Amino acid sequence: MTVRTGPDEMLRVRLRRRPQTWLLTGCAGFIGSHLLARLLALDQRVVGLDNFATGSRRNIAEVLRAVSPEQAARFRFHEGDIRDREAGAEACRGVDLVLHEAALGSVTRSIEDPLQTHDVNLTGFLRLLIAARDARVRRVVFASSSSVYGDDPVLPRAEDTVGRQLSPYAASKYADEIYAHVFGRCYGLELIGLRYFNVFGPRQDPAGPYAAVIPRWFSALLESSDVAIYGDGETSRDFCFVDNVVQANLLAATTAGSAALGQVFNIGYGGRTTLNELFRLIRAEVARLRPAAEEIVPRHRPFRAGDVRHSLADIGRARRILGYAPAVSVRDGLARTAAWYAARFRRPSAPQPSIAGEA
Repeated sequence: MTVRTGPDEMLRVRLRRRPQTWLLTGCAGFIGSHLLARLLALDQRVVGLDNFATGSRRNIAEVLRAVSPEQAARFRFHEGDIRDREAGAEACRGVDLVLHEAALGSVTRSIEDPLQTHDVNLTGFLRLLIAARDARVRRVVFASSSSVYGDDPVLPRAEDTVGRQLSPYAASKYADEIYAHVFGRCYGLELIGLRYFNVFGPRQDPAGPYAAVIPRWFSALLESSDVAIYGDGETSRDFCFVDNVVQANLLAATTAGSAALGQVFNIGYGGRTTLNELFRLIRAEVARLRPAAEEIVPRHRPFRAGDVRHSLADIGRARRILGYAPAVSVRDGLARTAAWYAARFRRPSAPQPSIAGEA
């Protein structure tokens, strides 16, 4: 009988057999901290770079508490900005692979302050590419976004068909993809882009005016606050649990197939959920813990500028070339996320330990 090995088991064997040194930018952020946890659990050496503009020391501390002391000792942290030439050069020294997660997210924020979005997402990315090139890093895997598809009406979204971008954030991510292509051609740096669709999971920050919808709704339902839906609620997204995104990053970083180099890949779950459906799913999860949440009814507000109406990933290219196989559904991911938020809102924040290996 043939035993099929899934991508997560394949990665575990591959990485433990050959530990490498990784630079993880944005390591204190939502996605970055999940990547950090997985790399350390697989006995990799990790250099982290973050300036805490949107990330949190709490995220790193949570990761370090969850791994063994030996694994935590393999982490070295630099507090710094990707726009800083010296910080990037120091962080890239002795690194084999880069996972670039540092960015300034939010369509709304980019419309309000396009210059800052450009500075972080584009100038910062260019600085990082130069540092990686000069340090002879082998490969950079970088986070792009489904927002690059803009007003293209065709669903599902396929990588080779892109419309007109609808926000400065989308423009900055599309420009990153262009720069990556140029650096690959001019300098021989191996680059792979991942167009994230709507990623969610534990440690996603519910606070602030630019918080994503899922953490914001979990927070509101757990605290009996108002819930707002922009538009009629029939706007749909391809929501993707963060563990699937971690899998995609590690597959892209370690693939030996040359067909992946210089490419961008959609990273989603491959399904579509409306905001109305999403609200009902989240409310049901919270109601298991707090029955009064079942009575909360959302308020509808006007559509937001820059938002696309529908989004759905064609993940066929990532499946074929990277071996990507998202293992956690939206429903299962929401259940895992609910448990984390419930624990977070039940107890006061504890004092945060210092970050081991901080430089």
